[in-house]
Amino acid sequence: MITFILNDPPYGTEKSYNALRLAMSTVKRGNSVRLFMFQDAVFCGLKGQKTPDGYYNIEKMLLYLVRKKCEVNACGSCMDSRGLKEESLTEGVVKSDLVTLAKWVEESEKCLVF
Repeated sequence: MITFILNDPPYGTEKSYNALRLAMSTVKRGNSVRLFMFQDAVFCGLKGQKTPDGYYNIEKMLLYLVRKKCEVNACGSCMDSRGLKEESLTEGVVKSDLVTLAKWVEESEKCLVF
C-alpha cells in the first residue's frame, strides 16, 4: 500500500497533477494506492471540472483511481474552512479526517507527499 498526500490546488501548479500521474502509474503496475488531499488540494476533488481541450483534467484522473478501487479522501476541516460541502465532491471522493490519515500512514509501505 502506497499513500499519496496532496497539498496543492488542482491547477496553477503541477504538483497535484504529477502526484496523480505517479499514482496512476503505480496502480497500473499492480500496486494499491490511497490518496489524501489537504489544504487547497481538496479542490482537486470537486465534481464538474471543465478544462480546455487538450489540457489535463484532475477530476478525470481521480475518477480513474476511484474506478481502480483506490481510496480517495479529502480533509474535512480543510473542506469546511473553504466552504466546500460533501455533495460537491466527485464520485468516490470521501470527506475524511486525520484519524483516517494516521491509520493509512501506519499501514502504508510508503508515503509520498506532494
